[in-house]
Amino acid sequence: MKIGVLGTGMVGHAIASKLVALGHHVMMGSRTVDNVNAATWLGTAGARGAVGTFADAAAFGELLFNCTQGASSLAALRAAGAVNLDGKIVVDVANVLSPENTGSESLGEQLQKAFPRARVVKTLNTVNCEVMVNPSQLPDSHTLFISGNDGAAKAKVRELLEAFGWTDMLDLGDIATARATEGYLPLWSSLWWRLGTLAFNIKVVR
Repeated sequence: MKIGVLGTGMVGHAIASKLVALGHHVMMGSRTVDNVNAATWLGTAGARGAVGTFADAAAFGELLFNCTQGASSLAALRAAGAVNLDGKIVVDVANVLSPENTGSESLGEQLQKAFPRARVVKTLNTVNCEVMVNPSQLPDSHTLFISGNDGAAKAKVRELLEAFGWTDMLDLGDIATARATEGYLPLWSSLWWRLGTLAFNIKVVR
């Protein structure tokens, strides 16, 4: 599959590298085509990797990952171009690190509202990027949450997540439920500080 990854930070690198390792063709997108972080990733990606602008990556991908900083995600997707998002699954893994209005719309909802013809799926935003792409590094099963309005899109994303190694996935419902997972960030940060490691997650025991 051709997949566009928007964002060149640690999350973008982890997601893009995992997708290439799984055999997908990946274009990493950034504001400018000569982004240094993207060029560094390209040097390790091999023949299945490519780099370009946000618009290039969005046009290239059959499916897209938003790995940009949450505060700038709307601007990044606008730069990607609504026409390039039309009908495509957009996997939103971003969080707004310091939300100004607690209880207001989640980033996932804002993206879906701004691009109503895209199929936004919120997931992976409750774990560190290394756990995102290698959940088996933790010794027990643990839970990943999925939110989105489109059932078929969520099913497609679930297939990708299974390829990443996820076995316990909990569909919370429509994109409005992204408020819950984005709101988990303060607890995640407290756990990080207390545990002294990023290699952790929670498990929902049914």
